[in-house]
Amino acid sequence: MKKIALLFSIIISSVSFAQTVNDVPIKDINVDYVQIIGTGRGLSTKLNVRLDFGQDTKSFSLKNGLKIKDERGIAVKFNSMMDALNFMSSNGFDFQFAYTSKENDDDAIYYILKKRK
Repeated sequence: MKKIALLFSIIISSVSFAQTVNDVPIKDINVDYVQIIGTGRGLSTKLNVRLDFGQDTKSFSLKNGLKIKDERGIAVKFNSMMDALNFMSSNGFDFQFAYTSKENDDDAIYYILKKRK
């Protein structure tokens, strides 16, 4: 009976995910601030949305990048800046301020977030 209980708890713990960045729960990332960056996609009206936790960009290739996953372990793709902001808010971050700038002839939108204490 103990073996069955142990096996059951291992299976449950392996399938229960939190939202993660490269398999680290977002709430456990040791940062105070996060930046959400939205840039244009050429002629499309959609945005590319990236998160910047201050991670070492040399250790991530552009092809692989940050792997943000939801509680089911499925890669998260943001529909808009507001979608990313809502996602981060539900994971313990509060909006601080926003600004825009030009990036590669496209407007870039930046949201700065602070981790809740």
